[in-house]
Amino acid sequence: MTALVIAEHDNATLKPATLNTVTAAAACGGEVHVLVAGHNAAAVASMAAQIAGVTKVLHADAEGFAHGLAENVAAQVLAVAAPYSHILFAATASGKNIAPRVAAKLDVAQISDITRVDAPDTFERPIYAGNAIATVQSSDAVKVITVRTTGFDAAPASGGSAAVETVAAVADAGKSRFVGSEIAQNDRPELTAAKIIVSGGRALGSAEKFNEVMMPLADKLGAAIGASRAAVDAGYAPNDWQVGQTGKIVAPQLYIAAGISGAIQHLAGMKDSKVIVAINKDPEAPIFSVAAYGLEADLFTAVPELVKAL
Repeated sequence: MTALVIAEHDNATLKPATLNTVTAAAACGGEVHVLVAGHNAAAVASMAAQIAGVTKVLHADAEGFAHGLAENVAAQVLAVAAPYSHILFAATASGKNIAPRVAAKLDVAQISDITRVDAPDTFERPIYAGNAIATVQSSDAVKVITVRTTGFDAAPASGGSAAVETVAAVADAGKSRFVGSEIAQNDRPELTAAKIIVSGGRALGSAEKFNEVMMPLADKLGAAIGASRAAVDAGYAPNDWQVGQTGKIVAPQLYIAAGISGAIQHLAGMKDSKVIVAINKDPEAPIFSVAAYGLEADLFTAVPELVKAL
């Protein structure tokens, strides 16, 4: 029984989500192999070989993999899939794009967003915005799985010494092409990988107030900035800051929520955080039910005072 993890990368560095996916793969039992499909991505293959617990890295190099187009990567996964009992992807935009194609071609059911491995054929996953946990057992010969990375610790990025094996790259499927990308530039930590996140909600009232109140706190803590869906919908913060079921799922060491009531949609995206601090003047706000520390106060007073104390 061997598991194959599909690496996420930018052809230069390995993305942290891969490390969490390796941990999930190891929990399935047996060996863990990693597929690196990229263009001029030998450095990524080398990084993957150093992950503790990985026994082999498959490296497929072709121009068609340069931008991670789902059609091409899925075809490469299928080309090497035969020996594997489990094929795992991080439950990211990329993983969710490729995994269903692989599952459909293999004629198996995809097992989505797992947070725990109970047995090689039995997994746990959240449903109803995280308010219930479903236990899913699969009798498929191959388990195609997406992994909620916040549910698993990251595997150590060093300490491994896996062999790197070059595999033949599949031809470009020709079904899609990369036109361009507009990447938001941000000097702060990436939201899903940050150890500290400071989030603001609709109570901030405007984009100007959001920046005026939340940015100094994030600067003091070296934190990433997040926002509730209500704040994003109101235009106070950009879409890529949204935390929640329809935004990004995060689990930092410290999550500070200011002016966020704690709707189910938001809680589903951050309640796995190690320490949650809530600042809200409404004592009945649902956010207090998941907070380790709650401060019933006006955020416009409390947050500047916190910044001053820091």
